[in-house]
Amino acid sequence: MPAVICDTGPLNYLILIEAADLLPRLFSPILIPVAVKNELTHPRAPAAVRDWIADSPSWLSVVPSGSYFVAQIPRLDAGESEVIALSLDRPGSLVLMDDRSGTSVAVKSGLNVVGTLALLDRAASRGWIKLPEAFRRLQATSFRAPLRLMAHMLEEDALRKS
Repeated sequence: MPAVICDTGPLNYLILIEAADLLPRLFSPILIPVAVKNELTHPRAPAAVRDWIADSPSWLSVVPSGSYFVAQIPRLDAGESEVIALSLDRPGSLVLMDDRSGTSVAVKSGLNVVGTLALLDRAASRGWIKLPEAFRRLQATSFRAPLRLMAHMLEEDALRKS
């Protein structure tokens, strides 16, 4: 299984829709840099997220950002910058990130990126979740859902089931 280095957004939303337990089923190890932990514990983070990270599962490891220089990349926050730096230090790992600017920088850096929707689709393809329900739950949060992509994924999911 590949290692995955998680940004704040996807982990936040997986926690909110009660699907964070999919991570260790799909990836190993599951890593977050210190900046992501700090963002998850921020007072403005949802209470459920702060509670989850305060008593995080044993499969989640908080690690220093890596040996690559971590500069505040314009348009990226500290979490995204540290995720990219940590990923550069761990060849073959996947980046779990949704932010367009962060994803663009990660891809330009030669990193493999997967987003929240793709992760949920992978889990649905294995029969672990019902994709329509997961997407409904996600849309009940502040997740900015790319509706066309979600509709396409739901069509593909329906075809897999038929």
